[in-house]
Amino acid sequence: MPWRSPLWGPLRLGEQKGGTVYRLFVAVDLPETVRQLTAELRGGIPGARWVPAEQLHLTLRFIGDADETRFQAIRERLGRITAHQFPMALQGTGCFPSPKRPRILWVGVEAGEPLTHLQRQVEEALVALGITPEDRPFSPHITLARLKEPRTSEVIAFNAAHGTLHSAPWTVDAFYLYSSTLTSQGASHRREATYPLTV
Repeated sequence: MPWRSPLWGPLRLGEQKGGTVYRLFVAVDLPETVRQLTAELRGGIPGARWVPAEQLHLTLRFIGDADETRFQAIRERLGRITAHQFPMALQGTGCFPSPKRPRILWVGVEAGEPLTHLQRQVEEALVALGITPEDRPFSPHITLARLKEPRTSEVIAFNAAHGTLHSAPWTVDAFYLYSSTLTSQGASHRREATYPLTV
């Protein structure tokens, strides 16, 4: 699985001159049972910044800052996407950018071409609005933890223990536009729009 730039820190939704600025990303959510299964993997690596269970998701595209006008354009444009529902399952664990320099610990997914097709449509919709194209290949994963100077042996042991992870498949029936903000309690994500997939 090739390295793809992650969301490193909490996202911020703030006020600037001229109105609200949104920090946006597009994602596929996990069913509650799958989210809890993924959350149970957390642990065993001291100092890891584990993603809270309620924030576990698969990012289709990180967008970044958008003012109100662009936000509305993005929300409307994503609504034109037509794609079918598809099955997805958890599949193994790994790390970015490499086992020798682990900085992101992830859970992989098994979804195939339907997920790639959906992500490609999201990318094309955003580029059509003038948003800079993503310069790295899409590498579907669920970020589990961010690592700062971990012991490589601990990461290797973690992946050895969970590398054969495989969940029962579930149906992805929608994708979402999210904004996120940093609060005194940590990062908080908010659904800004829901886009159902066709049966």
